[in-house]
Amino acid sequence: MPEHATAPSPYDVWAPAAGSLALVSSGGEYPMERLPEPSAGWWRAPGFQGGDGVPYGYLVDGEGPFADPRSRRQPEGVHSLSAGFDAGAHRWQDGGWAGRGLSGSLIYELHIGTFTPEGTFDAAIGKLDYLVELGVDFVELLPVNAFNGTHNWGYDGVLWYAVHELYGGPAGYQRFVDAAHAAGLGVIQDVVYNHLGPSGNYLPKFGPYLKSGPGNTWGDSVNLDGPDSDEVRRYILDNAEMWLREYHVDGLRLDAVHALRDERAVHILEDLAVLADRIAADTGIPKTLIAESDLNNPRLIYPRQANGYGLAGQWSDDFHHAVHVNLTGETAGYYADFASLAVLAKVLRHGFFHDGSYSSFRARHHGRPIRQDLAHPAALVVCNQNHDQIGNRAAGDRLSASLSYGRLALAAVLTMTSPFTPMLFMGEEFGASTPWQFFTSHPEEWLGEATAEGRLKEFERMGWDPALVPNPQDPETFLRSKLKWEETGQGDHARLLALYRDLGALRRTTPELTDGGFEATEVDFNEDERWLELVRGSVRVVCNFGADPLSTDLDGGLLLATDPAVALEGGTLTLPGETAAVVRT
Repeated sequence: MPEHATAPSPYDVWAPAAGSLALVSSGGEYPMERLPEPSAGWWRAPGFQGGDGVPYGYLVDGEGPFADPRSRRQPEGVHSLSAGFDAGAHRWQDGGWAGRGLSGSLIYELHIGTFTPEGTFDAAIGKLDYLVELGVDFVELLPVNAFNGTHNWGYDGVLWYAVHELYGGPAGYQRFVDAAHAAGLGVIQDVVYNHLGPSGNYLPKFGPYLKSGPGNTWGDSVNLDGPDSDEVRRYILDNAEMWLREYHVDGLRLDAVHALRDERAVHILEDLAVLADRIAADTGIPKTLIAESDLNNPRLIYPRQANGYGLAGQWSDDFHHAVHVNLTGETAGYYADFASLAVLAKVLRHGFFHDGSYSSFRARHHGRPIRQDLAHPAALVVCNQNHDQIGNRAAGDRLSASLSYGRLALAAVLTMTSPFTPMLFMGEEFGASTPWQFFTSHPEEWLGEATAEGRLKEFERMGWDPALVPNPQDPETFLRSKLKWEETGQGDHARLLALYRDLGALRRTTPELTDGGFEATEVDFNEDERWLELVRGSVRVVCNFGADPLSTDLDGGLLLATDPAVALEGGTLTLPGETAAVVRT
């Protein structure tokens, strides 16, 4: 897309419709001047020097002051002045980091505020060795950009360039990325380009960042294809470049791309993929873009030469739904179509279940098949739990709240031995007893009440008992969601953690589990006897979902078992109920 002429000053601001602009700082007020073509719509404050930590904001037609739309720091919150931040002052220590691609990798999704008791980047650094021992390759951080309040999931962000101050701000973020690379871990940052939060969003004061008309689930759509949308797209692309280049991030998880309303011939996702590839070529380090999408449209991951967008990966909800239903028996809502091992077998073999099939939840046909010559299974990121699937339940309950160790172990084996790229949600690996609930901290009383009431009404419509729904504004909802790390050494928590570590090691040492395309996977199952066998080359993964023991003819070496009672003797594999085994034949 066409680029504006980049202005040298970091305090220039885009406000195409403003009649007057002034920069306000502790040193006074600085009238701003319009820049000429080709930077029309941009303003500059002659004489303002700024600097690290210097507060500043903008008066737009006399209203404000408002934070800088490209602010790097908000020390006093999103309604206050911005502060200068020199990202180049950090002395990076990751010169030896070569990065890695998605294929063969294990992703670990975490929320900085609830991952540790302290809820900071520096505290999370103390857990990196634990993640390495688990076999993790990428740490995926839920959104960290500035939002109103003290704690939040991160999806109410309003200043995309600023890092939440209570997590440690931008300097703490740099320390975290540096430490992750030193530990051999890549960093994927979750970014939200489809909507802005309900409080502190002053972007419309500056320009047409949003557009009227059909919105999305969260309100007005971002202006990706209307008048003046070139600079809005540049706002997004420059933000992506900030993470990937300035903050040395290895990839981005792109939130809810189905909510990006873009009718241009070149979609914003393709623009982002081109940018990531260019930065990768410049730095020699892979830059991975992963879309969250419920479209089941493989065009996202097809190469651009084949008219795809060229993204490295996308989430696959169908895998989660198939595993969840076969382990829990829940069939309400969008789970209705997934109630059989046949569905799980199809997902394991072909990637999507809904590949043009009828979706009862949508009351229409949905998706299209993945062309095996254009996509690799590793491009599908799969999980048995994630922040959405847990947090969007009424009580925010994990699988560990209702499933036995045996069934949690089956979920682990299916996820970690699938042909796809597995992702774990923090605490899943030790069956954390803590929920992960939806929490907010809106300082505005009216907004807090509206959020809580809206959540209750949403779950009442879905048939949930409203008594189960915690108030997202209650500080205890946030505190309950913090992990209890002492559980890693206790009972079945420790037993499950040991299994996940063994599975992580097995993935690293067993090429059949990470190599080969869709054609390299075979699946067999028996619906009545409740067993499923996944064949990956010479490796067979046998899962007994039933309560009764299972015996099957199989010869080879036992690589892993979820229970000591699993036996492979004399050409017979014996599996007690709710167990799994990995065998090399």
